[in-house]
Amino acid sequence: MTKITDLGVVETLNGLNKKDFSSEEAVSEYLKLIEKDTKLNAYIHFNRDKSLSEAKKSDQRRSNNSSLPLEGLPIAIKDIFCVEGEKTSACSKMLENFVPDYESTVTSKLWQSGGIYIGKTSMDEFAMGSSNETSYFGEVTNPWSTDGNPLVPGGSSGGSASAVAARMAPVALGTDTGGSIRQPASFCGTVGIKPTYGRCSRWGVIAFASSLDQAGPITRSVKDSAVILQNMAGFDAMDSTSADINVPDFVNACSKSIKGMKIGIPKEYRLDNLSNDVQNVWESGIKWLKDAGAEVIDVTLPHTKYALPTYYIVAPAEASANLSRYDGVKYGHRSEDIKDLEDMYSQTRAEGFGEEVKRRILIGTYVLSAGYYDAYYLRAQKVRTKIVEDFNLAFNKCDAILTPTAPTGAFKIGEKNIDPVTMYMNDVFTVPSSLAGLPAMSIPSGLDAQGCPLGLQLIGKGFDEETIFSIGSIIEEAANFKYI
Repeated sequence: MTKITDLGVVETLNGLNKKDFSSEEAVSEYLKLIEKDTKLNAYIHFNRDKSLSEAKKSDQRRSNNSSLPLEGLPIAIKDIFCVEGEKTSACSKMLENFVPDYESTVTSKLWQSGGIYIGKTSMDEFAMGSSNETSYFGEVTNPWSTDGNPLVPGGSSGGSASAVAARMAPVALGTDTGGSIRQPASFCGTVGIKPTYGRCSRWGVIAFASSLDQAGPITRSVKDSAVILQNMAGFDAMDSTSADINVPDFVNACSKSIKGMKIGIPKEYRLDNLSNDVQNVWESGIKWLKDAGAEVIDVTLPHTKYALPTYYIVAPAEASANLSRYDGVKYGHRSEDIKDLEDMYSQTRAEGFGEEVKRRILIGTYVLSAGYYDAYYLRAQKVRTKIVEDFNLAFNKCDAILTPTAPTGAFKIGEKNIDPVTMYMNDVFTVPSSLAGLPAMSIPSGLDAQGCPLGLQLIGKGFDEETIFSIGSIIEEAANFKYI
């Protein structure tokens, strides 16, 4: 018999519906793995009593024939989502002991659909990172690592991607600001989708960059992602950026034909230093889509080369503003060795934030300062508009765009820590669609020479996740990716 923890979202729900096992049994199996984990550090917090109590309630609803859409499904949550009564720290010393008395809209929707909380996954501190090495609770390891060769899981949602890849959760929530769902999904061989900006509520999600942050699921199949997004998306009056648009049938879209669709290949993504492994997987993806009846055409996104510097002006600027609230006054860490109010501010922030967060706060404060605002921040916003226009023109010719998710596979822990710019280059393929607010998905599509996963990225039109799910399902079937 297949182990419960080997099942994905759809398979787990089918097993629960057929009463092959109970929710309590499923949750117990995952909790055993979480408790025993000494290698990955994917989880930083869990609540056994709460999870099992909710699982028992779920089993009772099922026995009363009042099942919900996700009834009894164990779900892991990135530590950036507020879960009522559970520590929510954004993996920072600043919020190490913060326990919210409210629930994020997205997690609330999942619980209302019958999902069961099984724990908080690690992440880069305040979602700032591409390797999950900046967490206050220690680095996370990619399950694809071999003995003596520990690899990063990607970031910032590395704990979520690692947990799903290692069978420690059938699904985990992540957030994506510049690639923080898609890049770790690519590194860990999982499916990750960043929905259109505004598709999922940001209320109750600890803010990094408010015009970019978006919640999404990490799973082991495209259909699994469709099921979860179906239940977490929707309008929320509590979030002023939430779009009042109906949520379509994402699950049905997974079985639709793509014959006659036009798929754009942007020439700007063909980097000179792109590895042969990534290039070969990209070419395979193009062939798979042609074989499925799609037409592949060349498109141009001329302002792509400016996307990364634009992002690393806009995102730190918004982070600088959002993180100014952490000053030791009302909640969070407060330095004990203080002399006066100013000293409390400076000491608290110096102690509470890690080096990468401090770096981005300093960059953001600089580009927003008098004398530099026009030269940096205002100009970056103008370039961002140009990037949006590039995508609009491209989508006049095609239905979706196919690119690699990341320029490489997973790299060794510590390999890129010395040079921040080298680390930032991991986001070169994911940042443009984030700046444009477009939906994008990473699908595991092959392995590099080291045997590590490589993902292909699909970028769609705004609020057209359906097309991404349709094309993604074709790539998934053709790739026939073998999970660890």
